[in-house]
Amino acid sequence: MERNRLKLNILGVTLARSGSKSVKNKNIVLINKKPLIYYTIKEALKSNYITDYIVSTDSKEIKKVSLKYGANVPFLRPKRLSGDKAKSADALKHALLISEKIFKKKFNYVIELMATNPLKTIKDIDAVIKIIIKSKSDSVIAVNQLFDHHPARIKKMNNGILSDFVIKEKLESRRQDLKPNAYVRSGSIYAMSRKFVIENKRYVSGKSIGYILPPKRSINIDDKYDLLLAQKKINEK
Repeated sequence: MERNRLKLNILGVTLARSGSKSVKNKNIVLINKKPLIYYTIKEALKSNYITDYIVSTDSKEIKKVSLKYGANVPFLRPKRLSGDKAKSADALKHALLISEKIFKKKFNYVIELMATNPLKTIKDIDAVIKIIIKSKSDSVIAVNQLFDHHPARIKKMNNGILSDFVIKEKLESRRQDLKPNAYVRSGSIYAMSRKFVIENKRYVSGKSIGYILPPKRSINIDDKYDLLLAQKKINEK
């Protein structure tokens, strides 16, 4: 396999804690008779680059479901890293250090694949990994391009009076004319160097690169409406 020629250790991680408030048991809620986390596990296991893939969870039920679909769940995440106020960066660092002890190897890169984005594919995962290896950047982050929610169209109000928030909006601008292009983190894929994870970083540094995720693969599950939309898109695929 191609990953064997890289001579790099790449850890894939899905953080899947229990206790979601917007959608109960969100990580294992069913979409087309499959738990949400299944769609991420399925694509992660196809990767040509990920050498070890784990699910980090505090839930025995999520562990059971993840194991059923082929993921490795070598530990249960401690409660201090699983509450509402716990930081994903801390949980990711914990997953890295524990995995290095378990697998008896040092990882070069960590690829976080979020369960709440079921439409990403092996194409996206491996593209992000190739970019971070080639660029030697701190991180590569999947992003979506903004159109209707471009910063030029975002306004603030002071005593009911509207004004530009960051960028002045040109009169009668079409959405495709709004410049510069604006992007938002999709919350789908984060590729990070080991050093970046150890330093408890996860987002953007001066050496972070964006990977544009196509709109058709960009949904993020936050509420029940998103679940219905994801189901529709999965059926269309």
